[in-house]
Amino acid sequence: MITKKQVPSYSEGLEELQNNLGKMLPAEALWVFDKDANGLKARHQSILKLNIGDKAPEFYLSNAVGETVTLKSLLKQGRVVLTFYRGSWCPYCNLQLNQYQQILEEINSLGANLVAISPQTPDESLNIKEKNELQFEVLSDNVNIVARQFTTVFKNGEGPIETMKSLGIDFKSHYADNSLEIPVPAVFIIEQDGIISFATAIDGDYRNRVEPSEIINALS
Repeated sequence: MITKKQVPSYSEGLEELQNNLGKMLPAEALWVFDKDANGLKARHQSILKLNIGDKAPEFYLSNAVGETVTLKSLLKQGRVVLTFYRGSWCPYCNLQLNQYQQILEEINSLGANLVAISPQTPDESLNIKEKNELQFEVLSDNVNIVARQFTTVFKNGEGPIETMKSLGIDFKSHYADNSLEIPVPAVFIIEQDGIISFATAIDGDYRNRVEPSEIINALS
């Protein structure tokens, strides 16, 4: 079990990540991504579709190896920490999931299991799982059927998509459909009776994520 001092700080990790991206990416690309993030923050003011006290809907999703996972089966094992992310191409998602992996033992010790959901294909779920050595379920929510019940789903802009393409990242190849839709990142804690006890999305700016310490505090 990790101690309080060992709980990673997303804000500190974000600062380091942005410094690194500032050195790696062209100024034009950084401008496009920054404009996109700020625009999303202004546009999405009311993000959550479910809140504390609501009943979480059942779901049936494929994991990284093609097995079907249901919310009912997860809740039989304990509480569920559910996080919605954008994709394996997103550096902020990788940072977030990597940090959540670091507190996984603490999450488990508090009677919960961690589950991450994105609209990516199972192959891409496996990719992010292997890249970050994730030891929790990473599920594929094709066309965001589950995501849109919990959080806001929106169409990714052509500007960011084309800029990613110029950097060698094929956004469209990560998904099985052509909707270009991705979820606003959000985290939920679902009790074993199916009732949501924690529901948070920082804002529409995808760079901002729920701190690992918030999850541990909520579970405690």
